[in-house]
Amino acid sequence: MTSPRQVAAFHAEYDVHTDDRVRLFRAVADFVGPTGRVLYPGSYVDVAPSVWFDDVTYLDIDDRAPRFFDETDAVDDLVRTKRRALDLPDRSAAIAFHHLDYREPVPEPDESFDLLVSLYAGFISEHCTQHLRVGGTLLVNPSHGDAAMASIDPRYELSGVVISGDGDHRISNSDLETYLIPKKELAVTVESLHEVGRGVAYTRSPFAYLFTRSGSATGRERRGSNVPEPEAW
Repeated sequence: MTSPRQVAAFHAEYDVHTDDRVRLFRAVADFVGPTGRVLYPGSYVDVAPSVWFDDVTYLDIDDRAPRFFDETDAVDDLVRTKRRALDLPDRSAAIAFHHLDYREPVPEPDESFDLLVSLYAGFISEHCTQHLRVGGTLLVNPSHGDAAMASIDPRYELSGVVISGDGDHRISNSDLETYLIPKKELAVTVESLHEVGRGVAYTRSPFAYLFTRSGSATGRERRGSNVPEPEAW
């Protein structure tokens, strides 16, 4: 990748549902506000958050990702093109990238991000919550079980759900008590989630969830599930 056109073409191969993630992050930005820092582990080359947020740090272990993000001018041009198409101010965003496994130490200060993103990339909330400030937001979808993991983590409280339809997304914070109820009676634990490596079947199934980090873990049980002591997180 040596030109803006090549970078855009490579990104288009990934973005098969054109700008669906852009629409997702528009809804998230409307809900949490567009200011603040975003941490996106397991991002691959998804730069949709940078269309709406001005300071995003991306992490991925795939060797193609650093080749993409190393083309800083072309990535900036890609994001600015998407911003212009939405009649947003034509300005550059702060974009950083770390080529690493998010389960390894992330070279970022604790509690320095306002939004933590977990989409289709495993148990990000388990490994990266320390970088999310208290009062910050976790965006997490059900894939790979991370939404269920967050639901039993005492550091989090459900604050919204992402409802999808007709190619768009919206956030609802109504009737939150009716979500995260398993279809079958079962104990959702850290151990069981690691064992199966997938999400829990719930009675209601939004596209994703928004959790607010309420503080440090203070107990072993939440929602009737077994949760390890704080130091185990």
